[in-house]
Amino acid sequence: MPAPRARLAIQLGLRENLAQFSLLVAVNALVGGMVGQERTVLPLLAKQTFALTAFTASATFIIAFGATKALANLATGALIDRIGRKPVLVAGWIVGIPVPLLLIWAPTWGWIIAANVLLGVNQAMTWSTTVVMKIDLVGPARRGTALGFNEAAGYGAVSLTALATGAIAARYGLRPEPFFLGIAVTALGLGLSTLFVRETQGHARLEAASAGRADGTDSFGSIFARATWGDPTLSAVSQAGLVNNAVDGLAWGILPLLFAANGQSVEAIGVLAALYPGVWCVGQLFTGAWSDRVGRKPLIVAGMVLQGAALALVSATTGFASWAVGAVLIGIGTALVYPTLIAAVGDVAHPTWRATAVGVYRLWRDTGYVVGALLGGVVADAFDLRAAVMVVAALSVVSGLVVATRMEETGDPDDGAGPRRAPAVNAA
Repeated sequence: MPAPRARLAIQLGLRENLAQFSLLVAVNALVGGMVGQERTVLPLLAKQTFALTAFTASATFIIAFGATKALANLATGALIDRIGRKPVLVAGWIVGIPVPLLLIWAPTWGWIIAANVLLGVNQAMTWSTTVVMKIDLVGPARRGTALGFNEAAGYGAVSLTALATGAIAARYGLRPEPFFLGIAVTALGLGLSTLFVRETQGHARLEAASAGRADGTDSFGSIFARATWGDPTLSAVSQAGLVNNAVDGLAWGILPLLFAANGQSVEAIGVLAALYPGVWCVGQLFTGAWSDRVGRKPLIVAGMVLQGAALALVSATTGFASWAVGAVLIGIGTALVYPTLIAAVGDVAHPTWRATAVGVYRLWRDTGYVVGALLGGVVADAFDLRAAVMVVAALSVVSGLVVATRMEETGDPDDGAGPRRAPAVNAA
């Protein structure tokens, strides 16, 4: 009788876990596709189908999405640390099943709001989990690289589905055809996560053993306090994440309306809506690894300032060509910031409470959707769409200056071999 095969030892590293890492990249692309199905179509649906004329009212779907996702991120991070990664990932896909169906059948705008509440929970549970699982697999040495791939996959899918749904809507109408993609994405994501994704909590335990004892920050309250205000680096990262997603909320809810009000076709709006996350996607393939080599802080500061300058360009100009340049520059700025911020959180947090810290960061980051959509809508209603864009542009520049003054470097810009953990602080 043949002897049973020995169980493979758990190893940390990108190369050692390449198959599972690649599968998680594909799963996160599907997660991004769930958001991308809305990027072009929903702002136009609000105006043309549901006759919402106030910009604040039309942005309510983003506010519902952002608020739900922010709170669900907080719960998801703590849940991941307690019950494991895979159960949360599978549950997140199950929550997402009704989303495209509600978008197709919605007789009133309230149904769209309900769909985006479910989408917020879906995104929090699935995206947070794939982020944590990739951090688990690669260990400390190439954290920025791993997160660059993760975010590139997600936002590349946002871009492609925004482009695809714009083209479908231009040919067939705003409903139902554009949302058939969402049905396919949900089915594929649930199937892959259930059948092929493996639990990675053992990798986190292995890293924790080599990292040594945690510094006492292990209760939920102490982790929340540390990531929100107690640690200057983590608090600077959290506010930058919030403002960065305020930029994204504005790009999602206000920019398509600005483009439409100035004569752009549905197909042209789809291209502009896809350019920003498309450049963001490709850029992250390089910026995550770059932050492993030169450090996190320079990229975060530069990215926040560049986003502000690009939004100012969009506000001050008219026409497809100049707006396309602005969208590209916003994408470059976001690519510099997005994987780098979450890598900085991973640098500082101990493996035993890292998922909870990521959840707190993502709470504040995704609150930015609410801030961007609400602030943009209120300013647009009081003044105009261009004023709304300019206000968020100024906010992004100020956020970059906050990072420049408060954040300490968390990576190792000398050789990229691993993080330099920030000093422990008593945040309780």
